[in-house]
Amino acid sequence: MKIKRQKQAKKNISFYKYNFSFREPFQILVDGTFCQAALKNKIQIKEQMPKYLMGEVQLCTTKLVLNCEQMLYGAKLILQRYQVRKCAHFKDPIPASECLLSMLGKTNPHHYFIATQDHTLTTSLKEIPGVPLFYIILNTIVLDKPSEASLDYVQKVQLGELVSPTQQESIRSLKEEQGLGPRDTERRPRKRKRKGPNPLSCLKKKKKAEPTPPKKTEDGQKKKRSRHKRRKSSGVVTAPAAPHQ
Repeated sequence: MKIKRQKQAKKNISFYKYNFSFREPFQILVDGTFCQAALKNKIQIKEQMPKYLMGEVQLCTTKLVLNCEQMLYGAKLILQRYQVRKCAHFKDPIPASECLLSMLGKTNPHHYFIATQDHTLTTSLKEIPGVPLFYIILNTIVLDKPSEASLDYVQKVQLGELVSPTQQESIRSLKEEQGLGPRDTERRPRKRKRKGPNPLSCLKKKKKAEPTPPKKTEDGQKKKRSRHKRRKSSGVVTAPAAPHQ
């Protein structure tokens, strides 16, 4: 039975890896009901989960689940050993099941596994495609088979009606290689470099040459400029002297 269970788990994990881009380390959100069942059945979650999934795991919970008053003290001690994910309900408490649902959203973008014994929560989670579920039965951790919502999603992707997360990543990487990013409205505005001052404007202005004042005589009067008049030649023409006989 153990070998058969591991083969089925391997098949289910491959389904989520191929169709929903799940990768190691697998993130597993654990609630108080799962820890109480593990404590009752003497199951070491931290030791058995990596063996069952045949890979590295990260066990985590939320602040609200960790501080749930209805949880037994032993289960709370187990949860305190796990990583704590931030949620928006610590100041305004809501039921733990609603907190885990809010962590997944509509598409489970962070690829969480959910470990819970809450049947109401399990019913709601099966309506979200791509959510692997763990539960404890007969002193054993079991990974549930893919839900109908997950199978319908994969079928629509294969028919070309939807785009899978793997295809979205491939399209995004191809766009980056071709230099096609998001729209200009989504891009960050480029900061313009501050230009320095114009070097020509930093030059000192040349002073205009002042006209030289006229020279003054010793008496303080301006020296008059003397003009030389040309002598006009007289219009009388003298006759040449007669030669001597």
